[in-house]
Amino acid sequence: MFSFLQNNIGTVVVLAIVIVLVVLVLIKLIKDRKSGKTSCSCGCEGCSMSEICNKNKGA
Repeated sequence: MFSFLQNNIGTVVVLAIVIVLVVLVLIKLIKDRKSGKTSCSCGCEGCSMSEICNKNKGA
């Protein structure tokens, strides 16, 4: 096991960083979704897709 880690330490480090970044992005998306923020970072006023985005909110 130790020799595997020693031979592949670069791959293991990169994989760990990618996993951490994916988890952080997912946490942010979930928090934004729960707080009602949109994914496009702009307001819904004047958006041609606002009826579709907000159909569950009763807009």
